[in-house]
Amino acid sequence: MNVFVTVGAQMPFDRLIMAVDGWAASHTGMHIYAQIGETSYRPEHIEYITLLEPPEFRRRVLWSDVLVAHAGMGSILTALQYGKPLLVMPRQGRLKETRNDHQLATALRIKEMTKVAVAMDEDEIPALLDSITRLDASEVISDRASVQLLSSIRSFIQGDTITH
Repeated sequence: MNVFVTVGAQMPFDRLIMAVDGWAASHTGMHIYAQIGETSYRPEHIEYITLLEPPEFRRRVLWSDVLVAHAGMGSILTALQYGKPLLVMPRQGRLKETRNDHQLATALRIKEMTKVAVAMDEDEIPALLDSITRLDASEVISDRASVQLLSSIRSFIQGDTITH
């Protein structure tokens, strides 16, 4: 099984990488590749790189059987776009992993709406990774906005620009 772990491009997320790295120590049959961000932490049991250029990122997504990521919308949409099963863990503002708790809200909402697996903290990662082969991929979504969304935005803009 190929697992691609990404923390996004803006900042490291050591709690997630440490949890996956710890789990990988006893799961040597998995091929895990991680994009870890600019950090001093160096995983011992998974292959990693600091940052990936977009073409290589896409190649890794296509290579993977499962994605593990922070609860950023870019990562979530990428998994949905490519029909990849996804496990997310939100960054937390109180731990200075992000500026606020928007990822907590995203994780809670996405957990209600889709088949995305959500670990609210690093203690939940091992059990969810143990069941990773049972994760279902969500329906593939388009990489384009829907006609209805574009129409609604167009109407809003046109209505908003008329002043008297």
